[in-house]
Amino acid sequence: MTVLQGRLADRDWWSPVGECPIEKTMALVGTKSAMLIMREAYYGTTRFEDFWRRVGVTKAAAAARLSDLVDAGLLARRPYKQPGQRARDEYVLTEAGRDFMPVVWAMFEWGQRHLPTRVPLQLSHAGCGAEASVEIRCAEGHPVPYDEMAVRIADR
Repeated sequence: MTVLQGRLADRDWWSPVGECPIEKTMALVGTKSAMLIMREAYYGTTRFEDFWRRVGVTKAAAAARLSDLVDAGLLARRPYKQPGQRARDEYVLTEAGRDFMPVVWAMFEWGQRHLPTRVPLQLSHAGCGAEASVEIRCAEGHPVPYDEMAVRIADR
């Protein structure tokens, strides 16, 4: 179990409602279509038509989720124009969007381990081919297992 430290250990002293980073993140990307759009962005998708087709939602839903992800700072619009066509926007990952990547790949790994799948997929390092995984490490580089995780109020 994750240990709550300091004042956080007194669960009657505080409430995470409205302040929890998990809650705030879910408010931004807590829909299936938002997570799948982010997956597609990591796969290199940038064009609106490709997002809505590959995610399997309506054009209206894709437009709404892309707008939400741009507003949240995970994606940015970048104009492009193909010869003979009108100018359009493509969607590219921002720094915040790239920082969100471990969340999506952690969900991928969990799904591979715990849900039935027809195709056994694996994350790997493109540079050397070795299997890759998402893990939590402390600032000293130590892996942090489930039963050694703690949450505390950060020092300012």
